[in-house]
Amino acid sequence: MNKKASLGSLLTRGIIILSGCAFLSSTPGLASAAQGANQNRQKVIVQSSKQVGFKDKSGGAGSKTNSMSLNPSLFQRKAPDELMLDSDANLDYRVAQGCLRRNFNENNLPASIGIDNRQFSEFFKNQTKTFFDRMRGDCIPYAVAFGSRNRFDSLSIMNGPIQDSKTEVWTFTPSAVGGFLIQQDYLKDESKRLTEIRIPLRDVLYDPRKVSDQLPVELVWELNSLIKQIYPEENNSLENTNSVVRLIVDFGDREKWAQIWAVEIIDPNTKEVYANGFWMERNDIPGGFFTGTGESLERSFWTNPLSYRRISRGVGMVRASSNKRSKSPAPAAPTQAPGSKQRYRAHMGIDYAAPIGTPVFSVANGRVAHIGYSGAFGNLIILEHPGNYHTYYAHLSNYNVELELGNEVRRGLEIGYVGTTGRSTGPHLHFELRKNGIYVDPYGSKTQLDLWSMRDSESGQLTREILLLGSPIKSNQ
Repeated sequence: MNKKASLGSLLTRGIIILSGCAFLSSTPGLASAAQGANQNRQKVIVQSSKQVGFKDKSGGAGSKTNSMSLNPSLFQRKAPDELMLDSDANLDYRVAQGCLRRNFNENNLPASIGIDNRQFSEFFKNQTKTFFDRMRGDCIPYAVAFGSRNRFDSLSIMNGPIQDSKTEVWTFTPSAVGGFLIQQDYLKDESKRLTEIRIPLRDVLYDPRKVSDQLPVELVWELNSLIKQIYPEENNSLENTNSVVRLIVDFGDREKWAQIWAVEIIDPNTKEVYANGFWMERNDIPGGFFTGTGESLERSFWTNPLSYRRISRGVGMVRASSNKRSKSPAPAAPTQAPGSKQRYRAHMGIDYAAPIGTPVFSVANGRVAHIGYSGAFGNLIILEHPGNYHTYYAHLSNYNVELELGNEVRRGLEIGYVGTTGRSTGPHLHFELRKNGIYVDPYGSKTQLDLWSMRDSESGQLTREILLLGSPIKSNQ
């Protein structure tokens, strides 16, 4: 089986219709969209024996030991209960997909798939007269997104379950100024950026060396994290079948990072898709992965800085003592004076117990805001991420030798190694996530960040990618 095959590229022409007025505009294709908001930044590749990162010398080489003075506010601890998160996240977001059997009244497709919006139904009927003339096959692939109270968020349709140079995908979304928008995408020519790869599921789960033969090492870490989340627990024997992981990958270049755009666990014989995930590029906050039903996969990424991990301590109160634990036997009688109270301090962060030297990975794309020794943190790396997020990696034994202050790093880059420097009672990684300088407990049941939800304005991107990058959707009964 040829494990690599080219995926058709997209030459896109968008038609925007607002309240009955039509405007023509050129819109970047999918391959261009994959470059994201950082495309225009000047980057130089840093090649090490293990990873690929990107240097940005704008911050200067800097002294690693003095980099703490870069921004004193990075070291001010703020209580987590002060955090007030503002987010336009749509917590009720959901996606439905299928392939609707064709009939004599295709204009009624919105109502047939649950869109209860008379204005949109009329708009859809008027705009798709020529679309259905170019249908191929016996069903109409669609992906539709709904918001709170079953509000229509987006609809993508394809002119048949056949992916070739004649494939069209039309995406409808409500306009912020009234009316609706249409984006038209065409699969034409062979893409020079997007590649389809198929890897046996058992290799992804148990043999990362075989996976690293086909993917950059940072994508191996990312793929492993993805599969752990989407692997269907109700069928834990899939690895003993001929199931495969189907990937759509952009291998990147000197201007942008490699990126997994779609991942599916499928049965190559029946074409059944057991689970899937799609990458969503964002401008104001870090991009993220979402399932084909709109469920975010990001929370796990932002709590997964180690391949090997065991949480030894979470957020809470710990005894206020800077001394390391004594190796001598504990005294028989307590040393605390009668009537006195033990002092406690807040522990803001997650401690992951792991052997010294265990690789530590960046949990998201970002920039090195600090690298150096910092008191109780010991050897510390702070990464700055879009949206005013920061992640802290403390008590390290060492850093990636290629890493410098001001570097831009990709998610999955090996940035350092577990140690026991600073105020540490044993080998572990102390990890923190902060928003606007305030600590966020990523394991908190009530923690809901804009990183982890599909926003209304992103619906069209997801439904479009489901049809363009996913396996053909089976016909509805």
